[in-house]
Amino acid sequence: MIEDDRTGPPSFGPERETLRAFLDFHRATLAMKCRGLTDEQLRERSMPPSTLTLLGLVRHLAEVERAWFRRTFEDHEVPMVWSEEVDFQAAYDVSGATRSEAFAAWEAEVAHSRRVEAAVESLDSAGYQPRWEEEVSLRMVMLDYARHNGHADFLREGIDGEVGA
Repeated sequence: MIEDDRTGPPSFGPERETLRAFLDFHRATLAMKCRGLTDEQLRERSMPPSTLTLLGLVRHLAEVERAWFRRTFEDHEVPMVWSEEVDFQAAYDVSGATRSEAFAAWEAEVAHSRRVEAAVESLDSAGYQPRWEEEVSLRMVMLDYARHNGHADFLREGIDGEVGA
């Protein structure tokens, strides 16, 4: 059983603090789903022909962090982590990837995202999402992250049977 050392979000509280806590909870969930696995296990594909792996998901979420926070609220032109062309699929190519490089990139983007989020004045503040060519609120950006953890849950179960949380 994977040790669950996450801090759960509060049952009550101001909206921004609650959203921040949920976002950090989902970040911790991704890390927990990868805990204790080798690089080879992290590269195991969900079900061919799909290229989805836990390692690819970590790399993808580094791109998500960069796209939603850095590119939307700071610099629309900053390149993505693994693709100059804003190709989110590039993150899924884990043929030469390792846990250390993927997590280093993801953790760096998470740290940068936290600084961006803290600097944005309001949850209603609009940032420009260049990929969609439209404005989005900080609130929407903070809520988008959670949908990725369902993938992590299924991937981990396929690797070694670990489920839940």
